[in-house]
Amino acid sequence: MKGNTIGNCGFLCRWGANATIKLLKISGNEAKKMTEKMYDVTIVGGGPVGMFAAFYCGLHELNAQLIEALPTLGGQPAALYPEKQIWDVAGKAGVTGRQLAADLAAQMAIAPVDTVVGQMVTNVQKDPDGCFTITTDQATYRAKAVLVALGKGAFTPRPLALPGAAELDDQQLSYFVTQKADFAGQDVVVLGGGDSAIDMALMLEPVAKSVKLVHRRDQFRALPKMVSDLQASAVEILTPYLPKAISSQADGKVSLTLKKMKSEEELTLTPDRVLVNYGFTSNNAALKDWQLDLASEHHLIQVDSTMQTSVAGVYAIGDGVTYPGKVALIANGFGEAPVAVTALAKALYPDKRLAMHSSSMKIKA
Repeated sequence: MKGNTIGNCGFLCRWGANATIKLLKISGNEAKKMTEKMYDVTIVGGGPVGMFAAFYCGLHELNAQLIEALPTLGGQPAALYPEKQIWDVAGKAGVTGRQLAADLAAQMAIAPVDTVVGQMVTNVQKDPDGCFTITTDQATYRAKAVLVALGKGAFTPRPLALPGAAELDDQQLSYFVTQKADFAGQDVVVLGGGDSAIDMALMLEPVAKSVKLVHRRDQFRALPKMVSDLQASAVEILTPYLPKAISSQADGKVSLTLKKMKSEEELTLTPDRVLVNYGFTSNNAALKDWQLDLASEHHLIQVDSTMQTSVAGVYAIGDGVTYPGKVALIANGFGEAPVAVTALAKALYPDKRLAMHSSSMKIKA
């Protein structure tokens, strides 16, 4: 069953051409085969970095497995901000979260591995034989090595802390842009002053009727290039203002009252939609329940130069790890994946010669 994907609804998802997925009803016996197999490595986390690691395992023909808690691969870029542009992927400047996930899925289809979606890993423990038992909320798997690619865990947007905000529906107040077309012809207010907030405002400017960006300071916490693009756009910048009150009007619009900082001046806006981007809080609490004593620093997993953790056979990559000089970017995570996969492959098969360059591999796209 190498190269198949099992979801939590009793279906097998088989990778096809151009990363299309064919859903086939699977028997209990077929699903059981995955739980009885001894994998070379189980990758925990199906975000961009985990997907690339899975592809790299496939290139080296490792018997690998990828487990993702969400019902689809792609992680937070695909699930939380599919329309947001990402600027730190080499050769893919401005790629959206959705397109990045699709491109990585197409890449995985070239050298597929067994993939499980919709299952949360609840425990990983090292057994007396040196291998690992990986337990999810639905099944148990075995592997000789584990590669953790969880990022910083579950992300939750920082909410708009105003009375009545929670009562507004997601057509009036939201924290993500899943489809730009949903904002077509509407008056939109974006709250926030970081790169993501500016990116949202610039992304919606061509489709919305109007876009206003509200920030509590005159200076933005964003890259200079983003600020320059904002200032050159048609987005109306309102600073330094802080949201004071919000409610729904009878006509379906939103009443948003702003208060100018260090002033009694107030301003009331009546947009169709309000977008909030005050950042996210992350939580990797699931790791604490694993029966692994992983060394950590500031809630990040400590790894060495080969991406191995303090537990032999357990490797970690992506935003959830730390080492001297670490930069928390997707681009950096993509570079960590081959380091970890190569190291664990050499540890598992010390006598096997590994091709180091993809150009020397017989790959058929």
